[in-house]
Amino acid sequence: MSFKILGILAAILTTSSFIPQALKTIKTKDTSSISFGMYIMFTLGILFWIFYGLYIQDISLIAANIVTFIFAFIILSYKILNLKNSQEK
Repeated sequence: MSFKILGILAAILTTSSFIPQALKTIKTKDTSSISFGMYIMFTLGILFWIFYGLYIQDISLIAANIVTFIFAFIILSYKILNLKNSQEK
């Protein structure tokens, strides 16, 4: 198996493993068990992986991290809204 195929498989598995949790959070809008600090670091880390993928021109790295970033950003947005709403009460 070539390392390119290994990279593609890794990208598919790690990205798809994240999707069920993201969909659950989007559906329930419950982010109470998610650490705000961790999610900021995670989302920024994914963004940096996209930049790195662009730098080395690796399409599997770029594509997987773009999908993950979209879901991570949505969840982070819900977390920020939930924090803001809890402070207003």
